[in-house]
Amino acid sequence: MNKKLTLFATVLLATSSVFACTNFLVTKGATKDGSSMITYAADSHTLYGELYYRPAATYSDEAMMDIYEWDTGKFLGKIKQVKQTYSVVGNMNEYQLAIGETTYGGRHELEDTTGIMDYGSLIYIALQRAKTCREAIRVIADLMAEYGYCSSGESFSLSDGNEVWIMELIGKGVKIKDKKGNIDPKQNTKGAVWVALRIPDGYICGHANQARIRTFKLDDGKTSIAYTKKNMAKLNNPDVEVIYSADVISYARNIGIYNGKDADFSFRDTYCPLNFGGARGCEARVWAGFMKANPSAVKEYEDYARGDNLEHVMPLWIKPDHKLTLNDVMSFMRDHYEGTSMDMTQDVGAGPFKCPYRWRPMGWEYNGKKYLHERAAATQQTGFSFIAQSRPWLPTQLGGILWFGVDDTYSTCYTPMFCGITEIPINFRVGNGNLLTYSSTSAFWLFNRVSQFLYSRYCDMIKDVQKVQSEQENKYQRDVEDLDKAYMVLYKENPVKARQMLNIASNKAAKETFDAWKKLDEFLLVKYIDGNIKLEENGKFKDNGIDPSQPAWPLQPEYPQWFYKAIVDDAGDNVLSK
Repeated sequence: MNKKLTLFATVLLATSSVFACTNFLVTKGATKDGSSMITYAADSHTLYGELYYRPAATYSDEAMMDIYEWDTGKFLGKIKQVKQTYSVVGNMNEYQLAIGETTYGGRHELEDTTGIMDYGSLIYIALQRAKTCREAIRVIADLMAEYGYCSSGESFSLSDGNEVWIMELIGKGVKIKDKKGNIDPKQNTKGAVWVALRIPDGYICGHANQARIRTFKLDDGKTSIAYTKKNMAKLNNPDVEVIYSADVISYARNIGIYNGKDADFSFRDTYCPLNFGGARGCEARVWAGFMKANPSAVKEYEDYARGDNLEHVMPLWIKPDHKLTLNDVMSFMRDHYEGTSMDMTQDVGAGPFKCPYRWRPMGWEYNGKKYLHERAAATQQTGFSFIAQSRPWLPTQLGGILWFGVDDTYSTCYTPMFCGITEIPINFRVGNGNLLTYSSTSAFWLFNRVSQFLYSRYCDMIKDVQKVQSEQENKYQRDVEDLDKAYMVLYKENPVKARQMLNIASNKAAKETFDAWKKLDEFLLVKYIDGNIKLEENGKFKDNGIDPSQPAWPLQPEYPQWFYKAIVDDAGDNVLSK
């Protein structure tokens, strides 16, 4: 998300308003079932968790579209509307195209305040106008060129049923001057400089608020092309795996931030140079996800992830050591650096109950030195997250599933929202509550109720949450298998009724998630009230053997010894028993 990562890319410290997101990109050759996937966590302290919906529509030739900045709602201007748009559920459209993002900020002077297109508008308009990753890249590039780009540096994830791409871009806010120091009108154009790479099939990629594309193959007319009118016909050639704006290198030369050889040009090093904050706060999250996919391939880069050795650069993509399941990909988003030197459950900041969260600000000072809290993939300020799964062997409206969750990725429940639905379940619907208005039927508020309590006795409560989480998510995956079969039968007879079946299935799943979490909320309160832990037996709370309404004496686990020591070191004889 925007307005945020210049700080992350500079010092990581001293703010509580940093937004950040995490994406993983998984090609179909890397998955067990042959689906392609991208993940996205919309992490912001001011973003409400809800599922957007934009219906398909037709427009007149004269129609215009209002553009509002996604982050703020600020009106930016108007653009030409296209004749036909596609329906979009969250960040996935009815053709299984999905787009996610993370903001890296980059050189702040390159932000162009005269542009109309912000990064959020680019995503949601591309989803309404494109069927494939390649089409979406063209839509994004053309919109920026015609109307200008007004956000800071962005990394986009794009996936469809066959391909997965990473696209990185940044604005052209600095004007090019001639030899006399005057602004050259011929050299200055709207838009952004950008590079898009197709992830090799069988590999996975990731980005987390730090530009990651470095050098790339230059235009050879076959596998790599500069985005020009001459090359437009080659865009859909399956051999093309690199596409970039024609001025991505020349623009950097003209504004004086690059003077090397074209072949040595690095997008990241030029437009968003890596520093300690970019590694420790951003690249570390990618490294942690890669560790779950193939630890032997990336363990050696822990010094890079920690920010200790920025020259030991981690690969842009890796090949997993096993075919990934949907649950594997979900686990990438559920990470607190467990088992690494950055494990957030192990230092004193986790408290006596090993809570892997640190309240903001992330950067802080003590005795004149600067310190940090880790920034993991799983974080408390997530508005919503998803795993977009594209299954090309099925009809598009069934094949695309947005596994959608609200609040903290570690404790959310990913619920299947089919890309072909035409209505959003009430619990996820836009307008059902907001960050200033509690709603008793909002999944976002219910999940936050659970997580806020969870943080108070984390190491014990998380086990209860994960039990329900696993039961529900595994059930939904079985339900999807059954629905696939039923849909295909009905689809041959009546495609309209088949699509309605998707509405029924997604609404049912959303209700089941909400009901399960409401029950969990009540269960946790009863079990853990007042710091006690009630005993359970055969799935029920154990009574005292006399009165079924009276509990057996509850567990009252002691604090860990290190915590008692801290109390004694602080209070001394004041707490000594005599």
